[in-house]
Amino acid sequence: MKKTAAFIAALAIMAIASLSASAQYRPGALESLRDSETVKALKSHVGMVASSMMEGRAAGSEGEMMTAEYVTKTLKSYGVDVLTGASGDPFGIKQENGDTLRSCNVTAFIQGTDKSLRDRYIVIGARMDNLGVGSLTVDGQKVEKVFHGANGNASGVAMMLELARMLQTNNLLLRRSVLLVAFGASRQGFVGSWYFLNRSFGDAANIDAMIDLDMLGTGYNGFYAYTCSNADMNAIAQSLSGELQPIVPKITAQEPYPSDHRAFYEKGIPSVMFTTGQYMEHDTEKDTPSILDYDNMERELEYIYSYSVALANGPKPIFNPSEHARSLASSKGAIPFYDCDVRPTFYGSPDPKFFLQKWVYTYMKYPKEAQAQGIQGRVLVDFIIDERGKVGEVTVVKGSDPMLEAEAVRIISASPDWKPGKVDGQKVKSEMSLYIDFRLEKAGRKKKDK
Repeated sequence: MKKTAAFIAALAIMAIASLSASAQYRPGALESLRDSETVKALKSHVGMVASSMMEGRAAGSEGEMMTAEYVTKTLKSYGVDVLTGASGDPFGIKQENGDTLRSCNVTAFIQGTDKSLRDRYIVIGARMDNLGVGSLTVDGQKVEKVFHGANGNASGVAMMLELARMLQTNNLLLRRSVLLVAFGASRQGFVGSWYFLNRSFGDAANIDAMIDLDMLGTGYNGFYAYTCSNADMNAIAQSLSGELQPIVPKITAQEPYPSDHRAFYEKGIPSVMFTTGQYMEHDTEKDTPSILDYDNMERELEYIYSYSVALANGPKPIFNPSEHARSLASSKGAIPFYDCDVRPTFYGSPDPKFFLQKWVYTYMKYPKEAQAQGIQGRVLVDFIIDERGKVGEVTVVKGSDPMLEAEAVRIISASPDWKPGKVDGQKVKSEMSLYIDFRLEKAGRKKKDK
């Protein structure tokens, strides 16, 4: 690979730097001296996985492959038995143009100690891929930008690696065996997790539960556990809340973000997703290591470790399809957009980007006062597409300025009718969340998303 030599050199430089850190003054050296060993490790993992060298880790890219190599190398250094090769377990994705996109998973194993349970498994997983590299038109010229994905999801990968270290160190406490999986091509419809369950791991019927680690670096927004309302998974969290924990997640019935836990629920495997939820820098070039709250990540890690041990040692959680189905509907009685069997379409396209380009950014009016003050930002908007395709119940979930929020609500509310989504062949009310970007050019003109 073109970047392999650079990748190996980077690892060597990181090792040398860590040895010489105490021998010379560096900017931020005093702060790093206050970091715990766990925080230092989390920073190191995120720094590597979200580095510019990885170029955003798009599915099938060299950056994703190098991430798989880094995960493999790190797990081995922690004494964990890695079941896949140096570059992971490769698989292909057939694309619409006939080409095959090549991605991979990394799978590792920690043996349980109970003779009656060691052939049963819990899976702890995190997605490796992100958006890769995109282009942006600035003053008439195309500029490349890297979607580093520090929180999405270098943070989850880093947490999985440190969780693997903790579990391996205390492996005698585990009754069930633990599988640690770094999933490739998650953003391509959770292909890596589907491949693991349906093609790669032949003993999937013996997986009792799954823990999904996704976007865990912005703890100042809260810490959440999404269980699809599974009573047994909730009971573990409730039992831990009575113990001395550095942090306790809020159990949420609404899915914070679609991730690999979905593939496991489709197989009837109870799952929990730990996350700190959506954040303003999501899917932008600003999602860099500097936005992460590493001290809170360490606290989350300690809790997730306790949850993992409890899950590995306790009764098998029971999968209840009716609970799962109820959890799909929001408090508004709507099905999340991505859970529809047939997704709503705007002028024939189910891709939300098409709606943004053809409607939102075409007819959006940048508030004049916001222009004059140079105000820019992102607004996260929720809205409903009802059974007739009408758009309504538009609400701002997160915004940066009231003027921008008002315009976001206006343009979404004025949307032409959609073709409604379907579940089990029936038209349903569906719910969608979209980020709307407000950006100004130097001359103060509104810039449309290309």
